[in-house]
Amino acid sequence: MTPSTFTPPPLSEPVLTVYFDGSCPLCRREIAFYRRLRGAEQLHWQDVSAGAPLGQGLSCEQAMRRFHVRDAQGRLFSGGAAFARLWRALPGWRLLGWAMACPPMSWVLELAYRAFLPLRPGLQRLVRRWWPETEVQQEASA
Repeated sequence: MTPSTFTPPPLSEPVLTVYFDGSCPLCRREIAFYRRLRGAEQLHWQDVSAGAPLGQGLSCEQAMRRFHVRDAQGRLFSGGAAFARLWRALPGWRLLGWAMACPPMSWVLELAYRAFLPLRPGLQRLVRRWWPETEVQQEASA
């Protein structure tokens, strides 16, 4: 009898790669929230502040300016569409994700995201002042 060898199946591709600014305390808090949700273990979380290559069509500079996700087929989503795609990947958030992916809600989500972007630096300063860095780091690693 020949001994059989067990070969585990290859690890599957993540459903989604989520690119986030790990140097931003506000972003780290938000990502820590998402990472605690059911289904988050199926996603790959990529800190773009480290400067690692991010794949075709996405530079570190672009990823630092706007929120991006890439699906398993390689399609890149940005801004409001990226949030809608992230939500569709998380059980309990899928309905919201599908609703926000369809016009006119997708337009509203993108407009809201664009309105938020100029406020982000000020909000980052507030987060740094209100929450100690160690607390933000603990939430990110939870």
